[in-house]
Amino acid sequence: MTDNVTVQTLNGSGKFRAYIARPADTPRAAIVVIQEIFGVNAGIRRKCDRLAEDGYLAIAPDLFWRLEPGIELDPDVEPEFQRALDLMNKFDQDEGIRDIEATIKYARKEGCDKVGAVGYCLGGRLAFMTAARTDSDATVGYYAVGVDNLLREKNAISRPLMLHIPTEDGFVNKAAQKAMHEGLDSHPKVTLHDYEGLDHGFATEFGKRRNEAGAKLADERTVAFFAEHLG
Repeated sequence: MTDNVTVQTLNGSGKFRAYIARPADTPRAAIVVIQEIFGVNAGIRRKCDRLAEDGYLAIAPDLFWRLEPGIELDPDVEPEFQRALDLMNKFDQDEGIRDIEATIKYARKEGCDKVGAVGYCLGGRLAFMTAARTDSDATVGYYAVGVDNLLREKNAISRPLMLHIPTEDGFVNKAAQKAMHEGLDSHPKVTLHDYEGLDHGFATEFGKRRNEAGAKLADERTVAFFAEHLG
């Protein structure tokens, strides 16, 4: 069952919408799905639906609600892609993390003892920040951007984090990938997976960016990761 719900901000000053997908039976746990720069679009909703099919309560908060609530963009349409980049540049990531934390709290109030998170693109970066700054029980980031500039926060990561890294990511160069490995390979709670020859967005549900084999492998690893750490 799917719906849109309203989540209150941590300080109680505002409210934002979130797409929620519920499993047929009692949820095994909850997972917050963190959007790309394209909003809570059809692809992100499909991610939620897939997780619900696996028995999780999945919820995707509208993180751009302060800029343009309900925005949905298509990365394969150039004007919409450019609009998404503009929104990303205006987006306050610290506020976004607080909204993710508020969504985690909402999921716990729904009766889920364990709550994890998974993010894509901008959401991959926010997933790293979520692992460092919130009580997410297990977190996954796909093609996270700019993690090399966040490594100062790595010591705050106390629960499992997995990052999927395409080696030909047009937004994450080789130097940034090297810094991620050097900074995180020895971290006891962090697992990195490289995807040789793949580009940013390879695990999108729809559109030109998807690589079927790469998406399947990364998603299988994510499913196993959540099954181990969330139940």
